[in-house]
This record gives sequence, structure tokens and C-alpha cells, in this order.
Amino acid sequence: MTLGPKIAWDDNVLPFQLDRSDIRGRVARLDGVLDGILKQHDYPPAVEALVAEMALLTALIGQTIKLRWKLSLQVQSKGPVRMIATDFYAPEKEGEPARIRAYASFDRDRITDGRPMDQVGEGYFAILMDQGKGMQPYQGITPLVTSSLSDAAEGYFAQSEQLPTRFQLSFGRSTEKGGQEHWRAGGVMLQHMPKQSPHVQGGGTGEGGLLQADDILSEDEGEDWRRANLHLDTVEDMELIGPNLPPTELLVRLFHEESPRVFDSLPVRFGCTCSEDRVRQSLSIYSAKDIEKMTTEEGIVTADCQFCGAHYELDPKTVGFEAEDAGK
Repeated sequence: MTLGPKIAWDDNVLPFQLDRSDIRGRVARLDGVLDGILKQHDYPPAVEALVAEMALLTALIGQTIKLRWKLSLQVQSKGPVRMIATDFYAPEKEGEPARIRAYASFDRDRITDGRPMDQVGEGYFAILMDQGKGMQPYQGITPLVTSSLSDAAEGYFAQSEQLPTRFQLSFGRSTEKGGQEHWRAGGVMLQHMPKQSPHVQGGGTGEGGLLQADDILSEDEGEDWRRANLHLDTVEDMELIGPNLPPTELLVRLFHEESPRVFDSLPVRFGCTCSEDRVRQSLSIYSAKDIEKMTTEEGIVTADCQFCGAHYELDPKTVGFEAEDAGK
């Protein structure tokens, strides 16, 4: 196995490739990122778990795509959790970290004591890519007919991209010495390399008629895929989230027969792009009459960022499209 220099593996994504087969992957560990995301809100435990899973999926998926700017994951649902939204901002310069933010919108009165996924009803899972100014945005959607958010992400890649994909995730609160708790999450993503094969026609063999790996891969490719997945099935939760096992050693343990090769890791941080200028821009579509309705008794217009909790107070005379026109 080709190993790079020792890395601090918390809040990092490590890409790898299995040279014995056309399979690539990622190992992600998040701790400070999740704390940064979750401490902004008073989420019920089930909602925290869903946001943690989405953030981990975002870190794994975002690193696989050669982004110039932003990748977003969204869940829209008719259940108690109406929406989960995450953003992955690619590094602006080489050596800089990627940034992740996330939040959930939910009806607290409808949250039950059931499993986290019980809080998500009929709806869809979406991936959106914004490659920056001058580039056409992309959006792909798959229905929520699965038992987990990672299953929905696997279904998206199989159906929309025809790329067999597998996630193995673990996340939860960790108690450190002294009784202090914080969130830890870890996961592995496997994905078959893009193929130059004809587009698969018709429905798949999976739940809801979605495509499965066997619907896409040849017999030999399918055997490689099944073997890699059997290796991944042996991973334990503590190997994914524990602080003592570096990702490189985890890959050796799981895939030594597959000749794993690692590449440069990507650090990730909690980060938000909100600013007063962006708030003003979002309010520029409203007329003075609309802005008057938004003005508080104190004579200000307020706005809160759902992602980071930042609070903005603005003079109503300085916002709205009429104010913008006056400033030109």
C-alpha cells in the first residue's frame, strides 16, 4: 500500500483507490465540524442524527467531485423533518480546507420517539452542483423510498449516474475524560469507476424499481464489487469513529487483498458564507411596501442565518430593490 505522510485524521477526508478493481473510495472522520454544525441549534436527538448523517454524506460525496464552488445535498419531506440542507464549499486554493454547513427544518410537535428515519416521510433526496459563475448548475433527484439517508444517496448514484455506490457510516455522541460530550462521525464510501457502457434501459431490481449494482455491472465487475462490499461489511463502528485508528490502517485492515492506494487528504471545517452583503442581496427583490411589513417595532429589519445562527439588523431604508436603485 502506498502511504503518504502521517495526517491528523479528524475532520479529514482521505481518498483511495482499490487497484485490484475499478473501485475508488473515501474515508471521512468528522468531529469539530459536527460540533460546529449542531451547537447552533437545539435539535431533538433524532434530528441531530439525521443532520450528522447528511453532513457525513456531504463530506464523502463532495470530495469525489471536481468542484469549482459548491455541492449541496437536500432532503425534502412530508414528515416531521420537512427539510435537511447541507453545503460543501470546495477549497478556494490548494492546501486550504473545504467547508461544510448544514441545518434542518422540522415540526417539533410531530417528532416521535422512533428511529431517526421515522421522522422523514414521503419526499425526495437531491444533489445540486453549482460550478460557479458562467457554469450551468446541475440537479439530480431520487425518491425517498429507503431506510436511511445513505441508502437514498446510493440510490441516487445508481439511478442518476449509473455508478454503483456504497456507504458505511457511524456517528453519535462520544464521552471524553471528564465527562465532556461531543459528536464524532466516520464513514467509508465505495464507488465503481465510471463506465463506458451503454445506458441501462428499463427499471431496476431494487426497491421501487431503482437500479442496483447487478443491473449496471458486468459479471466480472460485479464479482469485484461484491468482494469489496464483503470486506467493508466487516468494519466496526469504533473503527469508523474511534480516535486511535488512522484511516490508512483501517484501509489496510479492510482491503489489503485489493491493493489500496491513498491520495492526498482533504481537511474540512465548519464554515458559513453568510454576510450582511448577502442578506442585502436576498432582500433586494422586495419593494419598500414589503420591507415595511418586515420592519420590527424597533424600526429595523432582522435576518437570521439558519446555518450558523448569525443575526443581522438592517436599516429598512437601506434594503429592498427601491433602496438599491436609489444607491445607483
